[in-house]
Order: sequence, then C-alpha cells, then structure tokens
Amino acid sequence: MLDLSYNEISGGIQNMIEDLGYSKLNFLLLKGNHITGDIPKQLCQLIDLTMLDLSDNKFSGEIPHCLGTMPFDNKNLDPLLKESKGIFVENSTNQTSKESKKEKASFTSKRSTYTYMGSILAYMSGIDLSLNKLKGNIPYELGNLTRIQALNLSHNDLIGHIPYSFTNLVQTESLDLSFNKLSGEIPPKLNILTSLEVLSVAHNNLSGPIPEWTNQFATFDESSYEGNTFLCGLPLLKSCHPTPTITLNDLDTYRVNDRLVDMYVFYVSFVVSYTLALLATATTLYINPY
Repeated sequence: MLDLSYNEISGGIQNMIEDLGYSKLNFLLLKGNHITGDIPKQLCQLIDLTMLDLSDNKFSGEIPHCLGTMPFDNKNLDPLLKESKGIFVENSTNQTSKESKKEKASFTSKRSTYTYMGSILAYMSGIDLSLNKLKGNIPYELGNLTRIQALNLSHNDLIGHIPYSFTNLVQTESLDLSFNKLSGEIPPKLNILTSLEVLSVAHNNLSGPIPEWTNQFATFDESSYEGNTFLCGLPLLKSCHPTPTITLNDLDTYRVNDRLVDMYVFYVSFVVSYTLALLATATTLYINPY
C-alpha cells in the first residue's frame, strides 16, 4: 500500500508511477493533493492494483483507456493480507503480546467514506477519479472492469454518452457519474445490474427515458437523476408520453374553425336551395302560366 492522501503534493506523478511499475502495489491512494497533469498511462502497468484513489486533485486530460484492461481483482492480493488478524510484537518487558495493528485505508463509496482495515481490504476494489478536471469521453473499456465494486467519475468535465459497456459491471455496488457534461440516454439495460446500491447521474445533459423501474432501479429516487432537464419516466414526475392538454387559446381556435365550417355549409346549402326553388318556380309557371 502507498497512501499519500491529504498532503501538499504538487506537480505530476509520472516519474513516481514509473518507479512503482514492478512493485506489485495493491492500493494507491493519492486523494486530496494538488497533483496536476494527465493521469499517466504507466499507471496501467500496476496490474496488481485493486484500489485506486486519485480524487480531489487537479488532474486534466482524458481518462486512459488502458485502465479498462486492468483486472482490479483481489485474487492478486498477498495471501497474508487476506488472513490478516493482527501481528505479534515484543513489548518493553520482553513479553510477547498480540497487537491489533492492521493495514487500513479510507475510500469513498456509496456517498460515504469508509475505512477498510486488515483482511476487509481484500474484499474491496474501486476507482475514484472524482473532483478533478478530466475531459473527453468515458472510455468504453471501463465496462470491462467486471470485478470492480465502486466507480466514481463525478465532478469532472466528461462529455459524450454513458458507455453501453457499463452493463457488464455486474459486481459494482456504487456508480457515480454526477456533475459532468454527459449527454444522450442512460443505457436502458443498466437495470440488469442487481448489485448496484447507489447510482447518480445527476447534473448532466442526459435525455430520454430512464431505464425501466425494475430490480435495483426501483430503489433509486429523484436525487439520482436531478439536474437533467430532458430525462423522463419514473421516479421523475415528468412522463415520457404526456397527455395532450387543451388551453383556452386552443378552445378559441376550435370555435373559430367550427364557425368557419358552419358558414361554408350555410352558403353552399343556401345557393343550392335558392337555385332549386328558382327552377321549381320557373318550371311551374311554364306548365301553368295562369
């Protein structure tokens, strides 16, 4: 584990990541610094990573596509970590005692920050790139992270559509894409993600119907979708098939149209009737002039 969270680190981290390339690092936590520049592609060489937190920095550029090729699988963890119950230390009186000293890491998931300690770390995997200045589209390849449990890309400047490949995130429990500039529709098959407990796509430019209100999607309220003017469907009050409403102006138009139709029929019927009456009179006078 390398945890440098909440320091005053600035500049880029490319050289550091290159030095860590063969370290078999499992947890890299750099949250809450002043790190700038692009997310280095060399990060993808850390194939043993299960937890990556680069949030609350000043990263710019695009999300590396190669992140989606990393396993983020806890099977690569040191077996000793999975069995971690504490370590034995020798105190000042030369007596051996068991001290509850365990590796621990704080990671934001499901809108809350949790501290994972000891063997519990072996059951958590996630990526947090929130609160940066990342741009461009969300890489389609991130949908290959089928073992990841938390993915947070919120508070960036990401554009484009939500990748349809996200329907493969079958073990994801928390997905936060809020406060970006995403457009298009929410992939309708996202509602097959039965492990999803927290979803937020709020404050984007999304449009169209929300996925069918089934499975886990039936547990999400309006706050998951707020700030998207053109979204419709449950749980929002805006229907995707609104019933037509008739205003007073429409009624006036209908009345005018109806009056015009009536006058037209009147004129036609009057001319026809007058003509027939004139012909009948003329015919009668011709037959019997007296």
